[in-house]
Amino acid sequence: MAAGGAEERGGLEAGVRGRLRVLRERWTRGSRSALPEDGEEVSALQALPIDVQLNIMSFLSPQDLCHLGSTSCYWRAAVQDPLLWRYFLLRDPPFWTSVDWKSLPDVEIFNKAFSEVSDSALYDYMAIYKKSCPQSRRSLKSSRPRYGAVTSFLQSLVTQAEPRFAMFGPGLEELDDSLVQKMMTCPEILLVAGLPQRQIHGIGSGVSFQFNNNQKFNILTLYSTTSVERRRARAEQAVAVNKMFYQENSIVGNQRAVHYSVIAQVKKVCEVVDGFIYVANAEAHKKHDRQEELARILAMIDPALGPPNRPLLVLSCISHIGVKRIPCVYMAHQLQLNLLRQPWMVQDTVAATLAGLLNGIEWLLEEANCKNAQ
Repeated sequence: MAAGGAEERGGLEAGVRGRLRVLRERWTRGSRSALPEDGEEVSALQALPIDVQLNIMSFLSPQDLCHLGSTSCYWRAAVQDPLLWRYFLLRDPPFWTSVDWKSLPDVEIFNKAFSEVSDSALYDYMAIYKKSCPQSRRSLKSSRPRYGAVTSFLQSLVTQAEPRFAMFGPGLEELDDSLVQKMMTCPEILLVAGLPQRQIHGIGSGVSFQFNNNQKFNILTLYSTTSVERRRARAEQAVAVNKMFYQENSIVGNQRAVHYSVIAQVKKVCEVVDGFIYVANAEAHKKHDRQEELARILAMIDPALGPPNRPLLVLSCISHIGVKRIPCVYMAHQLQLNLLRQPWMVQDTVAATLAGLLNGIEWLLEEANCKNAQ
């Protein structure tokens, strides 16, 4: 999906410049089809070179661009140009730190050839961008009705059981820095509220944490195998056999389809948890089999094991700052999360610093609380 991205963005940027030049020429000529009847003066910003205009717009948020569009007919036409927003959709997502089930842009937006873009395009790129970008999502969240905050406060007064989440995935075992170890030893970021409660045949243990000195929650960490086997696999640079799942093969048409089911011990966990945390290895220099990862995610969230609307948080994790990462939007498409029917979110995370973790936990707790309130 990212292949040829720089070339595609370069073509789109040239196209945007061309459209802005045409637009300004129409305004400069005073075309009756372009200008309102009473005419419109050319502003100092509008008189700037096209490259400077585009550079200025690239620093503006979607809200700022909309405000700019309300200042004149010229800027209204400029900021509503679908080519401009298509350009932003190709340029900006690699820098977004989160994306969720409501905001993931269609993969076709990234794959569609530049030559196919026209005024009659199938997509409203401006609306897609405004729905997808983190700034817009934060604005929508902060503008929720006051009664929602009152309801949350009243719910907090009622004693509730700690929500429980099952955490699993290759990012727990393949990274140079241990996410779980950091979570256990950074009380200034995440406070441990309880020691491990039990061990499930050497596969996982439960730990209670306290979020923002308020809500407690429990994470049951599920490893693919025992710690001894994981250390041996790392020393030998081999892949440890995943003991959480067993494979089932079926024939679909002329092709063999691979399905996974969870072992009995893990099944018991899946039946009682309120949601799931999948720790994905987002380091770009490593090989990943996302199709197999999806098959294992589907085995864990199987509706036969519990309510079908339990939220899934994907921590798109790298070891430490400086490691090149796979952007969260690309991660969501690689894992084909759009196929899932329950709420999900992909959050960029750094194991060494826990950067991004609290944002993901906050979303997960909100979704779990909403599910329990229904």
